[in-house]
Amino acid sequence: MPRPRAILVISAHWYTNATAVTAMPRPRTIHDFYGFPQELFDVQYPAPGAPEVAELVADVCRPRWVGQDIDSWGIDHGTWSVLLHAFPDASIPVVQLSLNAFKDFDHHLELGRKLSPLRDEGVLIVGSGNIVHNLRAVDFRKPDSGYDWALRFDEAARELLEGSPSEVTALDAHPDFARAVPTPDHFRHDRV
Repeated sequence: MPRPRAILVISAHWYTNATAVTAMPRPRTIHDFYGFPQELFDVQYPAPGAPEVAELVADVCRPRWVGQDIDSWGIDHGTWSVLLHAFPDASIPVVQLSLNAFKDFDHHLELGRKLSPLRDEGVLIVGSGNIVHNLRAVDFRKPDSGYDWALRFDEAARELLEGSPSEVTALDAHPDFARAVPTPDHFRHDRV
C-alpha cells in the first residue's frame, strides 16, 4: 500500500451527539477506557493532525453538517490501538470522525459513501471498532478462543460484508445480535 497523505479514522469510541471531525494540528492521545494494564495508559501516539483534511471531510459530506473539533477530542484508543501497529512512527497526519448517536445506520452508511472520494486524495479511510464487542462477556483466561455466539455472529457479519455489504442492516435480526452487540457504538443501528 502506498504511504497515505493522511488517515481518517471513524472510531466507535467517539460516540457523541453530533457528527464532528478532529481539526486540531496536534491531537492528544486519549485513554478512554478503564481497568486495563498500566502499559496501555502509558501509550502515546503523537501523530500530527490535519486541519485541511478535516475541512475536506466537511466539504465532501455536504449538505450534511460536520463540525470542526479544534480542542475537545483527539486520538482515542479505537484509533491509536490500530495505527500503532500499522504506522508505528506516528508520522502520518490523523483525523477522527465521530459517530452521531442521534443518527441512524442509514445516515452513517451514506456518510461513508460521501467520504469515499477522499481515497483519491490520498486519504486512507479506516473504520475502527470490533463488530462483536461485549466486554462484559470477555474471559481473559481464554485469549485464544471465543464463545460460540460470538463466532457465529462474527462469521455472519464477515459473510454479509464480503458478499452483500449493502444488506448489513439485516444483521440486527441475527439471533446472536443482542449478545454480540450490546451497545450501539460498535454497531450503529436504529433498531438496537
